Amino acid sequence: MQTVQRSVTTRSHPLDPLSAEEIETAASTLRSERELDGGVRFVYISLKEPAKEVVLAFRPGDTVERQASVLLRDKTRRTTYEAVVSVTRRAVTSWREVPGMQPPIMFEEFVAAEQAVKSDPRWQEAMRRRGVEDFESAMIDPWPLGYNGPEDDPQAGRFIRPLTWVRRGGPDDNGYARPVEGLIVRFDLDRMVVADVEDHGPVPLPPRSGNYTAEGISSPENQPHFPAGPRQDLKPVEITQPEGTSFEVDGQEVRWQKWRFRVGFTPREGLVLHTVSYQDGDRLRPVLYRASLSEMFIPYGDPRPTHYRKNVFDMGECGVGALANSLELGCDCLGEIHYFDAVLNDNDGKPAVLRNAVCLHEEDAGLLWKHTDFRTGKAEVRRSRRLVVSMITTIGNYEYGLFWYFTQDGAIQYEVKLTGVISTGALPLGERPRHGTLVAPGLYGPHHQHFFCVRLDMMVDGLRNSVYECDSEALPAGPDNPHGNAWIVKSTLLRSESEAQRVTEPRAARYWKIASAENRNALGEPVAFRLQPGDNVLPFHQSGSQALRRAEFTTRHLWVTAYDADQNFPAGDYPNQHPGGDGLPAYAAGDRPLEDADVVVWYTFGAHHVVRAEDWPVMPVTHAGFQLKPEGFFDGNPALDVPAAQHCPS
Repeated sequence: MQTVQRSVTTRSHPLDPLSAEEIETAASTLRSERELDGGVRFVYISLKEPAKEVVLAFRPGDTVERQASVLLRDKTRRTTYEAVVSVTRRAVTSWREVPGMQPPIMFEEFVAAEQAVKSDPRWQEAMRRRGVEDFESAMIDPWPLGYNGPEDDPQAGRFIRPLTWVRRGGPDDNGYARPVEGLIVRFDLDRMVVADVEDHGPVPLPPRSGNYTAEGISSPENQPHFPAGPRQDLKPVEITQPEGTSFEVDGQEVRWQKWRFRVGFTPREGLVLHTVSYQDGDRLRPVLYRASLSEMFIPYGDPRPTHYRKNVFDMGECGVGALANSLELGCDCLGEIHYFDAVLNDNDGKPAVLRNAVCLHEEDAGLLWKHTDFRTGKAEVRRSRRLVVSMITTIGNYEYGLFWYFTQDGAIQYEVKLTGVISTGALPLGERPRHGTLVAPGLYGPHHQHFFCVRLDMMVDGLRNSVYECDSEALPAGPDNPHGNAWIVKSTLLRSESEAQRVTEPRAARYWKIASAENRNALGEPVAFRLQPGDNVLPFHQSGSQALRRAEFTTRHLWVTAYDADQNFPAGDYPNQHPGGDGLPAYAAGDRPLEDADVVVWYTFGAHHVVRAEDWPVMPVTHAGFQLKPEGFFDGNPALDVPAAQHCPS
């Protein structure tokens, strides 16, 4: 049995997302006060979060002014504006032009650009040279332009770089099986016209289909094909919680197994966690003030004309929250589910409710702990349960599942689940790609990487924290290591922002520790949380490449900066067509002190994708992420009080 609950939030907390009414108020106030015409489009309308000290001092019943942060694009004047609106007072409190900065691509631009490209005579002629006369069978994916030189300067205009694929079997056919190689469009988003068409010469469309539906996989034309269709031997698994869930939800606040946090959502970041705390006896102990995925960067390693500019910032150029999925019961989430809706805006400034944007549920996580006393034969065992908070977003061909896990042993895990369809290229039959992997005759998947930067506004037992780098070191042979087995853990304080730009080091089993400057545990050690890396990688682009100048944050796995409410995105506020240098490199340039400070930890992890044949036509999930584990935060194992399962007597 599966059941669904849904949050109904009354906006009683300063961090509650904007309601539909508040979004309408923000837009109408701006139209009235600034006399906006139809050429001004609303990119994002979202909560302007109050100052940290206001939030931390808030008590139920307090009155806090509600404000909206609004990003606008004036397509007539070809400029961008930022505004702050007090929805409490129905007044514009801030309005400023940000010339030369390009906001993310709007959904209405995605849709309109596809039809405009299909109507362009130059594009149509290029398609005819490839034997395609049915232009409506084409799929136009509006890839961001990026920045490759002065011609891409954001002050010169707002452009994208649409690429083309062809469907051959109707609207449900996987068009990514037939890329139109060598055909590149430069499209002006302000004027909504094709600015230029590059044609590097026809390459035959790959002959085989790449469908993944139950109906499509049995076709002999499919790569791969399963003549018998879907498997018939899979028995159902039912998730039941006859007494209901162990979590409680009050508006946006969640409580579960001593954990307490608030769920937020923004059109750029998607899922956001606020004020993550742990109830330790009679103390509610803070761990994180705010946590979110702050940027994604996906660089491709293929130098061919169609692919070398595929270097995408999925958050700053597209918007992960704006492109989030409405999750389905029994498919995206299984069991007793609680959903949070997201209230976004369309480009007219009207509210748009995304149902089931965030899923909350519990799941069995295997063993929590166990020991068998071999002398008595008695075993003590506890099952582990974890709380899952998740969303899924679709960015063109790729899907990303973004998952936070809370566990009963006081740990937090962040995981990205990568799936969807690889971005493809075509080459003549019989050829093999040098910079990718053949997945079907005439079809290949280029090598690429995915980088994810998570912004962790730490608050381990308070706002005064320090960050240490912890390396395991083998001692040299000698009096301190007479048997050759001795090793120690060396902790190095990262005193300033210039020192706190670090990479993982598996040979030293490196991790980082965020410690309280104020509190110690029963053993006299500082209470802390450990940032435990998972698999990771660095970029393979050359250090002087334009792509890496724009994504310099990926050259380090860890950055630590002093807290600044205006520093939120590792590639800067406006990476779209930006030449680089903004974001973390600029934030850290002041080399502010970090010891016993209000610190923000930025952790970047990567997925290195050398495409496999098995990744086609839809990719099995690949996992990437990290953990935050208590290190001396407790006086011992915090999961000792988890009861044994009824069918597992102690």
